[in-house]
Amino acid sequence: MASVRNIEWLGVEDYLVGEQAAEVRHEYVAGAVYAMGGSTARHNLLALGLAARVHAHLSGSPCETFISDIKVRSADAFYYPDVVVTCQPVAPDAVYLTEPTLIVEVLSESTEARDRLEKWTAYRALPSLSEYVLIAQDRPAVEVYRRSENGWNQISLGAGETVELASVAFEVSLDELYAGLPAT
Repeated sequence: MASVRNIEWLGVEDYLVGEQAAEVRHEYVAGAVYAMGGSTARHNLLALGLAARVHAHLSGSPCETFISDIKVRSADAFYYPDVVVTCQPVAPDAVYLTEPTLIVEVLSESTEARDRLEKWTAYRALPSLSEYVLIAQDRPAVEVYRRSENGWNQISLGAGETVELASVAFEVSLDELYAGLPAT
């Protein structure tokens, strides 16, 4: 006998109120709520290492760097990017951003397809977004998607190369970004 599962759709305001009290973070897409899993040490160190470098670089500028606990809203979706930079003023009590300049996701087996398809589709609809960056966790590899007058350009980089984040005038070598990480 087939079973039927009722799916309850949640409004944006209910999601935001619930998320403030939740012990586990959830992403929200068109009324559906998805619990987020934990990350590995490599994942965390890659995101933190890049965020710390970008944050230090942007010190004194109007831009702010955030890590995985602040959401980005795109239409009817809320996601938690690994690193996000906005150059617009942010209220101290803000729980989500709507005008990111740079979004970075560290890929994992469980999130890669979603980061490449669903999130990328949502993020590129944000007029403020200049760059979307995907960082491989298992090897030195970075993809930068950069907005241009003609759409989006992709740049793929590997070991020995330097990633340029033009949106925030920042560069770091992949060797430096991946240095000291635990083995896969």
